[in-house]
Amino acid sequence: MVPRIAPREDLNPFRIAQIQFDMAAEFLKLDPGLRQILRTPKRVLEVSLPTKMDNGQVKVFTGYRVQHNISRGPGKGGIRYHPNVTLDEVKALAAWMTWKTATVNVPFGGAKGGVICDPKRMSKSELERMTRRYASEILPLIGPAQDIPAPDVYTDAQTMAWIMDTYAMTIGHAAHGVVTGKPVSIGGSEGRGEATARGLLNVVEEACKVKKISLRGATVAVQGFGNAGATAARLFAEKKAKIVALSDTRGGVTNSRGIDPIKAIRYKERSGTVVGMPGASRISNDELLTMKCDILIPAALENVITLHNAEAVKA
Repeated sequence: MVPRIAPREDLNPFRIAQIQFDMAAEFLKLDPGLRQILRTPKRVLEVSLPTKMDNGQVKVFTGYRVQHNISRGPGKGGIRYHPNVTLDEVKALAAWMTWKTATVNVPFGGAKGGVICDPKRMSKSELERMTRRYASEILPLIGPAQDIPAPDVYTDAQTMAWIMDTYAMTIGHAAHGVVTGKPVSIGGSEGRGEATARGLLNVVEEACKVKKISLRGATVAVQGFGNAGATAARLFAEKKAKIVALSDTRGGVTNSRGIDPIKAIRYKERSGTVVGMPGASRISNDELLTMKCDILIPAALENVITLHNAEAVKA
C-alpha cells in the first residue's frame, strides 16, 4: 500500500522522495529487499565548519554530504549553499540524483551536499574559507572514483575550483575529475554553464510534442532567475516563446506582451533583482506560480508546488 501525504507533510522533501519511490516501486513490483535498500541513503555525513569571518570572529557552519546509492558508479550531485538547507532536503536531492543518472543511463550514482549559510551576506574570502573547510571535512567521501560534487544553488565554478584545489593539496597531486562545473581554464567543460537550462529546454520540447503545444508563441513563466532560470528564459526566448513573468528571491515582474530576458539579466546585474524592471508590473512569487501561462518553470528551490497551491496552477 502506497502511503498518502498527510496535510503539511508536503513540506518535507525526503518524505516526498520516499513516497514517489514507493509509488514507482509498487508499479514495478520491485523486489521487497531491493525496495528497502533504495528507500534510504547509503551514507550520511554531517560536519561542523569553524570559519574565521572577516571581523575576526569564528562562526561554525553545518554542512552535509549524502550518498544515496553508488551501485552504478561514483556518486554525482551538487553542493548548495542556502540558509534553509536541511538534512532531509539533501537526502531527497541525493535520491533524485540516483533516479536521474539511472534514467539517462550515465554511469553514476546519486549524491548531494549542502551547507547552512547565507552566501549573500558573506564576503568572497569568507566563502572561500568555509568552502575549503567543507572540502577538507567531506574529503574522505569524495574523489573521481567515489563521489563527484558539482555546483548547485549559490555555488558556482569558483566554488568547485576551491574544492578541487583543497582536494589536490591534501592528496598531493591534481585530480581534475574530483568535481564537475569547474572553470574551463582548469579542465572544466565548455557549455557547463548552460547545461541545466539546455537540458530543461530539451525536455520541454519533447513534452510540447506530446501535448501538441507549439513552443513558438507559448507563454512561459520562470520562478527563480539565477543561472538556470535566467539561461532557460533566454533559451526559450530564442525559440520564440514569450516570457511573461520572471522572479527571484525579492519578488517578480510580469508583462503579458513579453519580457526580454537579456534586458532582465542586465537589469538584475545592476540592481540585484528583477523587481522594478521598466516595462513590467510587480508580481509575487506565489502569484507567478498560479498565473495563466502555457509553461511554468520552477527554477528556484524544490517544494514550491504543494498540496495547498497545486490545484491553482494554471500552466
